[in-house]
Amino acid sequence: MMSKSIPSTLTQEQIAFMNDKPLILLSTIDAETNTPNTSAISWVKAYSESAVRFAVTSNSRTAANVKANPRVSLTMIGLGTVSSIIGHAKILEEKMEGVAMPLVKIEVQIEAVFDSMFWGAAITQNPDYEKTANVEKAKALDEQVFAALLS
Repeated sequence: MMSKSIPSTLTQEQIAFMNDKPLILLSTIDAETNTPNTSAISWVKAYSESAVRFAVTSNSRTAANVKANPRVSLTMIGLGTVSSIIGHAKILEEKMEGVAMPLVKIEVQIEAVFDSMFWGAAITQNPDYEKTANVEKAKALDEQVFAALLS
């Protein structure tokens, strides 16, 4: 029996979905406790089929975790399934240029993309979220961050 090969890149459909502001879960290893840590992130862009970029606040636990251990997993819920994106993270900028908030730009070089949905089921509705704090300010900040992620 042939084993199924594991993709090491995103599909065009996954890239389009990731670039449409989905809710993404980021898993890192905590720098202090050496235990798994999962955070919901929204400033995420597929930079290419083999790289994903995201931004987090400069003083966040996530930034410290990536510095201590670059192994990460991104979980994307959508397109009828759950995808786990495994890779190595690298801090590209300690302070993102052109962004009004102190953010770190991080790039993940993708090593594997797994379908993580349990057998015999499908996601029937994509997770949705809305910004609840100063919506106009949030929209302006989002635009700055997304532009900076792709530069």
